[in-house]
Amino acid sequence: MVPTKFFLTKGVGIHRDYLASFELALRDAGMAAFNLVSVSSILPPGCKKVTRAKGLEFLSPGEVVFVVLARNCTNESNRLLSASVGCAIPADKQKYGYLSEHHPFGETSDRAGDYAEDLAASMLASTLGLKFNPDEAWDSRRQAFRLSGKIVRTTNVTQSARGDKDGRWVSTVAMAVFIP
Repeated sequence: MVPTKFFLTKGVGIHRDYLASFELALRDAGMAAFNLVSVSSILPPGCKKVTRAKGLEFLSPGEVVFVVLARNCTNESNRLLSASVGCAIPADKQKYGYLSEHHPFGETSDRAGDYAEDLAASMLASTLGLKFNPDEAWDSRRQAFRLSGKIVRTTNVTQSARGDKDGRWVSTVAMAVFIP
């Protein structure tokens, strides 16, 4: 099975129980009705990005769904947490792209999203033979990757939250969802 479509989604959940907070994060992401199977980070050649609403139309409750999943949780008051999936799509539709998971503490949505996007783009760039300095700022590398004409698009989906002041569990999820 090679997926032909994918979508990005995210969610957050808060509950006194760890597992229930994860379930609520999946509900927020629109993915609680499915049996999720985590896979590694290859975006199949020609796999088309669709909206979450469109992608959910192809799925049925109880279906086994393959995802690249980033998740994080805490029950520490005020602790900043994020879950992010970065995406890098090659210009050549015959080549595969990359998805990356990042699940940090203490990073804002923007910082976590940029990191995940940079990671996916850097992995793709290395497989395409693009030369780049990994110590350069992401904005410089992003510009170089796009100017090469080999990477057509990068993006990310990121969910951040702060730990609950009353010590309840806070879960964040971000995922790329594959559609066969």
